[in-house]
Amino acid sequence: MDPAHAILFEPVKIGPVTAPNRFYQTPHATGFGWQRPQASAALRGVKAEGGWGVVCTEYCSIHPSSDDSPSAYLTLWGEEDVAPLASIADAIHAHGALAGVELWHGGAHASNRLTRLPTLAPQTQPALYHLPTAARAMDLSDIRAFRGWQRDAALRAKRAGFDIVYVYAGHDYLPFQFLSRRTNQRSDAYGGTLENRVRLLREMIEETKDAVGDTCAVALRMAVDELHGPDGVTAEGEGRDIVAMLADLPDLWDVNVAGALGNDSKSARFSGEGYQEDYIRFVKGVTGKPVVSVGRFTSPDRMVSQIKRGVQDFIGAARPSIADPFLPAKIREGRADEIRECIGCNICRAANNEGVSLRCTQNPTMGEEWRKGWHPERIAPHAPDKVLVVGAGPAGLEAALSLGQRGLEVSLAFAERQAGGRINRESTLPGLATWARVRDWRLTMLAKLPNVTLYPESVMTADDVAGFGADHVVLATGSVWRRDGVGVLGMTPRDFAGALTPDDIFAGAKVNGPVVIYDDEHYFMAGALAERLAGQGHDVTYVTPQNLASAWTVYTDEQGFVQARLIEAGVKLVFSRYVTAWVDGALQTDCAYTGRTLPPLPCGTLVLATGRVPVDGLYQTLVGRVASLARVGDCLMPSSMADAIYSAHSYARELGETPQPLRREMPPHRGAL
Repeated sequence: MDPAHAILFEPVKIGPVTAPNRFYQTPHATGFGWQRPQASAALRGVKAEGGWGVVCTEYCSIHPSSDDSPSAYLTLWGEEDVAPLASIADAIHAHGALAGVELWHGGAHASNRLTRLPTLAPQTQPALYHLPTAARAMDLSDIRAFRGWQRDAALRAKRAGFDIVYVYAGHDYLPFQFLSRRTNQRSDAYGGTLENRVRLLREMIEETKDAVGDTCAVALRMAVDELHGPDGVTAEGEGRDIVAMLADLPDLWDVNVAGALGNDSKSARFSGEGYQEDYIRFVKGVTGKPVVSVGRFTSPDRMVSQIKRGVQDFIGAARPSIADPFLPAKIREGRADEIRECIGCNICRAANNEGVSLRCTQNPTMGEEWRKGWHPERIAPHAPDKVLVVGAGPAGLEAALSLGQRGLEVSLAFAERQAGGRINRESTLPGLATWARVRDWRLTMLAKLPNVTLYPESVMTADDVAGFGADHVVLATGSVWRRDGVGVLGMTPRDFAGALTPDDIFAGAKVNGPVVIYDDEHYFMAGALAERLAGQGHDVTYVTPQNLASAWTVYTDEQGFVQARLIEAGVKLVFSRYVTAWVDGALQTDCAYTGRTLPPLPCGTLVLATGRVPVDGLYQTLVGRVASLARVGDCLMPSSMADAIYSAHSYARELGETPQPLRREMPPHRGAL
């Protein structure tokens, strides 16, 4: 271990328990929920094995009136929940870490679509999701019942073996709804003055400590700024006052910003490492209890700085612990160069928002610990066969690395001078520089493998490949952007002679204004290109058949930031239109709803960002000529970098193995709702 990092491995006392080090995996979603406790246990167990001193669950509902279906979540509604949760705590304890459980009630955020119970809130208001439901104002009997639900769930958590039990007043959930003037205009003892609005949270902490505080630490997770300005809780205003009122009551403060989950887990495109420090740094000056916060920390030196400057006592992490569950172990063992650094792409958040199991661009094993038995640091050896990988984008690099780690003799051939493929282009877009970590980490690890050889500037023909003499050939030749305008919503091929694609822009094609970027792919590309071109001084119009800019980024919690950035950059936004023709500098568009042709838009350069097609010509000519031939990544199916890397890793890990059926976890009987 580098002596400069030793402070990160000091034990820290939290109430009646002691964390073995300062690495704290804060609560984060997995997509497994109460339906798949074995998958949850395996995932959290790997985190503990990787050296995290504290490993927490995702949000755990305390009562059926806090039902987030169809999103996955844990439950401690009754005694039948104790055993499944105990399996998660046991998996964490097996590696010497403390286990934390985040007790949760969503209030107006809870849809209750499964339980069909009334949605509860401090006041009558529209429910925040699944409209047109309204949330019912809680009366005093509801508040007493709610306090009982928290206490009962805490006792169940203690019986399940958890060491840290949360009171959760963040992310606009029910206890925070009582704190904020925006959502609490009550006139009784639980509304009005700040002291009254804090009353429920104080009671929750006191009653949770009374129930389990003899053996369990009671943590308070609270948003100190809801990012709604002076009308809400702010770090310099009521956020500081609330911390002062409750200063030493909880055993630990887990602090962040809120307003929405997207503010707390802001992508790298819109925030830097440790960006929450400006909001939360005051907390340690107000309380004598340990403090943890998050900031997408991947640099050990920055972690040490946070501790030494008194910003926090732990290094809180969700996304970095997903990208590399063994981050603490690598720092401890002096292998910081091997950390799989989080790129802040928020594909993990997209999985949660889509209602599917956790995934990660950097770490293809995330979420597959139980289902496929994958481990982020271990992979079964293979006979030292000779394998040729063609293409060094994200899929090619991953295939070469994983095959090399299995012991095969790998040759990686690629046409460009620099490995990286699409990464080299996409990481030059505004805010996406961290995406280069996908390339850099793999090149770092490949350089440590004597059985892997890279051949840059090597264009491979079918004859070259067939004559290479490899036992296995893996094609990772990528994809190109379409020129016919076919996209997610517009399925009719059209002739757009002279139009450019993102590939052309990256290649340095000349752009004449005014520029129109047509987005029918809806992820990051069109919006990021519009921002870049506007920043270069071009007159840019963004057109899409959707009614939002970069609409799919709703899932990565980025869409609002994308649209605001484009507006600030002066990009004109035109929604709900298909582009149907481009003639003599005039762009014809049709209304996406009525089909009516609308007045033309001036257009000197048309950029089509509608979809991609695989570059699979080499594959087609090699079918039948090479016995063991495979496609991976975009060459197989154009998609995200996360999917490309997963595809390559899956091929490499399963090469030579007996195919296994997809393993499904059958949910246990939960009793009547």
